[in-house]
Amino acid sequence: MRASRCTSPLLGLCAAIALVLVPALAAAQQLRGHGGPVRAVAILADGQRAVTGSFDQSVIVWRTGAGTAEAVLRFHDGSVNTVLALADGRFASAGEDARIAIWRIGRPEPEQVIEGHSGPIVALAQSPDGRLIGSASWDGTARLSPLAGGSARVLNGHSGNVNGIAFLPDGTAVTSAYDATVRFWPADGTAARVVTLPAVLNAVVAAPDGEVAVAGGDGHLRFVGSDGRIRAELEIAPTPLVALAITADGSAVAAGGIRGNVAIIERASRTVRANLVGPGLPVWSLAFTPNGTELLSGGADRLVRRWNARTGEHIGEVVPRSEADPLAAFRGERGAEVFRACAACHTLTSDGGNRAGPTLHGIFGRRIATAHGYNFSPALKGMDIVWTRETVARLFEIGPNAYTPGTKMPEQVITSAEDRKALVEWLEKVTR
Repeated sequence: MRASRCTSPLLGLCAAIALVLVPALAAAQQLRGHGGPVRAVAILADGQRAVTGSFDQSVIVWRTGAGTAEAVLRFHDGSVNTVLALADGRFASAGEDARIAIWRIGRPEPEQVIEGHSGPIVALAQSPDGRLIGSASWDGTARLSPLAGGSARVLNGHSGNVNGIAFLPDGTAVTSAYDATVRFWPADGTAARVVTLPAVLNAVVAAPDGEVAVAGGDGHLRFVGSDGRIRAELEIAPTPLVALAITADGSAVAAGGIRGNVAIIERASRTVRANLVGPGLPVWSLAFTPNGTELLSGGADRLVRRWNARTGEHIGEVVPRSEADPLAAFRGERGAEVFRACAACHTLTSDGGNRAGPTLHGIFGRRIATAHGYNFSPALKGMDIVWTRETVARLFEIGPNAYTPGTKMPEQVITSAEDRKALVEWLEKVTR
């Protein structure tokens, strides 16, 4: 089956939705929104929204009740490597540009930006008292930055990339790194306890009782007590583990590998209760829902999948959809199939309204960045483009960066001329 990629510069026409042409049933089981591998996923404190970050440089906020993208956020210069739900309802993102952005739902720009690292940030964690955000970076350090502002505590000591950070209940920061060490940094600033393990370490999570789990480059998951003692070791895969998640109560840990394998481990018994069968591509990110019954996984195929955390079965769509399929009446039409994933961000009818991208109703003959009620990028507002068959097709052919410079949308194109023609003709028909 041939795959297409679709593009959009705030006009929307797929608002960062990467199109993979699949049957309707399969589409209902996966969350499609990014134009690159899904590097990060988190569930916000309200339990109603999920946040994802990607190599396509975007952050997407998903409304879980409707299964739609509520916002596509562009701030970072480079891949978004990590996202974090904060206790007060906000969320954070960080990535290749070495900056941490603090977001509030409903705002198109970060309300706070934290800088200080000199290399990509790959992991974030919040202290138990909510005052600090910890960041792990490939500059060889971790930093504990006050969310209220002020100087950060810089954790120096690792020799190599720092890949993971977590906090123990007493405020101790825990880091893991390529130098094969786990380091426990007491909140009072005293010297760190160093635990050396047999392999490079790619991630760390902490349980409420103070035990941590670390993901090894040798495919092993190791449990380490706050006293530095290695309590257990499980071989999960023959290849590196690169992603970890832990339930809120600490009862289960999920570990994901470079070849797509994901295991869910009962922490008390140290046994694997489920193995998730995916597409065989790297799993870069994992997150449990607040009640621990479901697991979200983000991978190299640009999708987020939804799993039953008890049985390991692939279930439903990643974000439950309460509304009817808006494309059901067009089943079998090629243009509708190309557009299918775009429905998460765009409506087509006069009463559909705006989502993460503007409604496409009346798009043909309309000047760029003039759809009513949508907050367009300033770069688009000054452009002299009217959306016609030719301009829409050109947008998809060469991509937003070339056709609409300054857009904040990810770079994606539809390479097939046949698919572009089918999409444009179908859109002209259904958006009148």
